[in-house]
Amino acid sequence: MRIIVKNSVFFFMLLLLSCGGKEEKKKEGFEVQRQKTTEQPVKAVETNTQKASEKVDLTNKGVGPIKSITISDDIDQTLAEEGKAVYDQMCLACHRIGKKFIGPAPNGILERRTPEWVMNMILNPEGMVKEDPLAKELLLEFNGSPMANQGLTEEQARAVLEYFRTL
Repeated sequence: MRIIVKNSVFFFMLLLLSCGGKEEKKKEGFEVQRQKTTEQPVKAVETNTQKASEKVDLTNKGVGPIKSITISDDIDQTLAEEGKAVYDQMCLACHRIGKKFIGPAPNGILERRTPEWVMNMILNPEGMVKEDPLAKELLLEFNGSPMANQGLTEEQARAVLEYFRTL
């Protein structure tokens, strides 16, 4: 009789253990639970709609080694040809005449920027993007593509500037 009682108690305990507790069944795949936020969406502030590449600023000289430059009324054709050669070799990968490319189009640049600003942008693009507000805006307009420092000398930058005068 003791064996029957022991076996009965054992089966009863097994029955209690198998029926007790809640077990969650895992679903195949994945599930995302999101909470609703109570924050209101931020409305965009309307800013000046003029692009940085179209702005005219003939007072800003930029940040860099060029503080002042004197340009004659006549274009130096020899210097402009040297500038075209430098432009074709160093700048053409990102700048196209007459159209926006990776960087802005160079034609008409001297109608929108001072010669000092242009040369400083050529010679010191990193410093210009850090400190010059217009260069910062241009960086944003051109999808964060910074102008590469090509390591040009002041003479080469001056030649490129002369070439820009012919465009």
